[in-house]
Amino acid sequence: MKHAHIRGRRLVVAVTAVLAVTAVGGTLVTAPVAEAAVAAPTQDATVTLPAGEKLVSSGNTGFLTSKDDGAGGTELTWTRFDDGSRTPIPGTLAYKSRSDTVITREGNRFVLRDMSVSMFTSYVEPTGIGTEYTVVGAAGSTLYLSAPNRYEGNDLYRLTRVNGVQQQEQISTSPSATSYKVAADSLSTVFVFFTKPAGLGQTGYYRALTDINGNFMRPERSTQAFDPATVTAAISPTYSAWTETVDGFTRVAVEKRSEFEPFRHISLGAGTSGVVVGFSGDWLLYGVPGGLTAPTPNPQYALTAHNVLTGEKMTLLDHFTSTSTAPDGSVYVQGGRSSEGEGLFKVAEGGYPQASLIAATPGASTNPAVLRSTVPAAAELDRNGGQVAMEWELSRYNVHMDVTLRHNVTGKTFTKRLTRPAAPARLTWDGLVDGASAPNGDYSWQVTLTPTNGIGYPGYASGTLKVVRKANPHDYNDNGSPDLLARDASGVLWRDDLLDWPVGGQVTPAKPRVRIGTGWNTYNLIEAAGNNGGSPVGDVLGRDTAGVLWNYPGKGDGTFGTRIKVGPGWGIYNKLAGGSDLNGDGKADLVASDASGLLWFYKGTGSSTAPYAGRVKVGSGWGVYNQLTAVGNIAGGVAGDLVARDAAGVLWLYLGKGDGTFAARTKIGTGWGGYSQLVGVGDANNDGRNDLVAYGSAGTHVFLGTGSWSAPFTKTVTSLYAGEGTKFTSVS
Repeated sequence: MKHAHIRGRRLVVAVTAVLAVTAVGGTLVTAPVAEAAVAAPTQDATVTLPAGEKLVSSGNTGFLTSKDDGAGGTELTWTRFDDGSRTPIPGTLAYKSRSDTVITREGNRFVLRDMSVSMFTSYVEPTGIGTEYTVVGAAGSTLYLSAPNRYEGNDLYRLTRVNGVQQQEQISTSPSATSYKVAADSLSTVFVFFTKPAGLGQTGYYRALTDINGNFMRPERSTQAFDPATVTAAISPTYSAWTETVDGFTRVAVEKRSEFEPFRHISLGAGTSGVVVGFSGDWLLYGVPGGLTAPTPNPQYALTAHNVLTGEKMTLLDHFTSTSTAPDGSVYVQGGRSSEGEGLFKVAEGGYPQASLIAATPGASTNPAVLRSTVPAAAELDRNGGQVAMEWELSRYNVHMDVTLRHNVTGKTFTKRLTRPAAPARLTWDGLVDGASAPNGDYSWQVTLTPTNGIGYPGYASGTLKVVRKANPHDYNDNGSPDLLARDASGVLWRDDLLDWPVGGQVTPAKPRVRIGTGWNTYNLIEAAGNNGGSPVGDVLGRDTAGVLWNYPGKGDGTFGTRIKVGPGWGIYNKLAGGSDLNGDGKADLVASDASGLLWFYKGTGSSTAPYAGRVKVGSGWGVYNQLTAVGNIAGGVAGDLVARDAAGVLWLYLGKGDGTFAARTKIGTGWGGYSQLVGVGDANNDGRNDLVAYGSAGTHVFLGTGSWSAPFTKTVTSLYAGEGTKFTSVS
């Protein structure tokens, strides 16, 4: 790979790895050179690494960072270790010098600022090598430039200033060499990598050392293949190490500088961008940077210390992004650890390696976190088709995001896992819990964030919301959707909760069906009564063979309380129809027809122990009907209505007048004789209109309300009681 070159007055920077000796990205601009005022120390002299800033280089007195300025460029800042003071650095691009010298560029000259002595500023400008050169590294206040020569290769130059005098010299000896890169340096030595032709169209890969203070590169030594753009290396007084590629696998080669041949190789895996970070005595530091945002695990994401003599390994940080070695041999690493968070860590030279946090990133955690949540305080499930939109802003999105909604009273839960959600994380809840419409009331929500890359402890967030739905007289578990009760031949009573947001255009029941209890064959008539006692759910009436009427108050969890005796003498009636408000007073009423065809009205009182006032006769001639059903207000009138079916299977509508009486009947359909039960179920599809369920040998159908008194229903199919058209002796 050939380096880019400077043409005219414009600099094009070669792309290099995050740990290589490379300029920090950004657009070059010309800025006046002036000594910037040193910012005042923070009040408690705390050293910080603000969020959004990236480590570029480190010295003995401080460190250099860059960040996006929001306008396509970068801002440079020097932070002192002793007091945390922060000094803006003019320019938008700096080179990794691993020293207290900050090197930036202005046009064709380079600015050297010594931050250890109040930003003492000097300049160097290459001469005699044209403008098509490339900066391939820096060490302290020395720059290394690669310039093309007449042999189709490149020469390597050293450029610096000593005692006020600029020095520039060619230090390479092979005119055919290309792809120079200064990958590491110590106080006196620079580690250089380059390539050159090896014959037969092959490329040879080489490493060499040179003195920072001058002289030619010492004898070059061949190495395994490496990518000139991404090769990384480290040197210490005793060892040198570098990354190379063998058969697609990245490994670290380690040699003793006195022997010049690798004595240990450490594999970093296939296809990785593993890097050498530095040395701490006999310990080599290495890893794969950028793991915090990676989608999947890799043990190499950790900053690892490896004793090159004993083979012992230890993890210093959970992840890291950029590193730099200071002149005193200390290694500075920007990264994080689950127990401490994000920031700048120092690994001191020598001894047993430890990473000490010296500059925290305020508010940043290695562990994922919810930064902001948008969850409605009230979830009105009667709106938007029962859907509730929720949103969370996360610190990172490479997580398994487990969302749990829990009903505080019943403990019923809804759970959903979002794996690596897009930003922001969004969930549209369908209003269901355990497969049924969610109960009304208070809920708690919890979000658990588990990193998919294994970096960081799980993060948690929680909150509350309230589910609110309007009351439904045919609702027994306080979730707003209608329920149907069905008694089988053995006397067991079952409850089916209808999902009132149709699935595929059909009203369907929630699963599974719920068993209420046994012994209901005691009653020869069972009728849904609506809300008799002021609770938000409906009650059920049962008449025994002695003619005594009993009220079972709904408990709100789908079951019923201990029965309450309403009174004797109800055996004279052959049909009961309850659950609707027939006189407009907001209470559920009851009508009953006797053997002589008289229709009687029982006004609801609102008391579960004495739910009805004395009867009032409201009509005659009702003996022609074998089905009588209260359907609520289906035609937009002033009160609830009735439907009645005659022996010929004709269905008739009686519009309520609002005083417990009814207008003259209207014929609304034929062919209803195949149904043994007609149930006014309330609003089964959440469209604001009451509906009718018909059950029998003809199957089960849901007749959806139209709002028209002349044609009040539209027939639809349903999976409710599929194949069970004759199984139940009573449906209400």
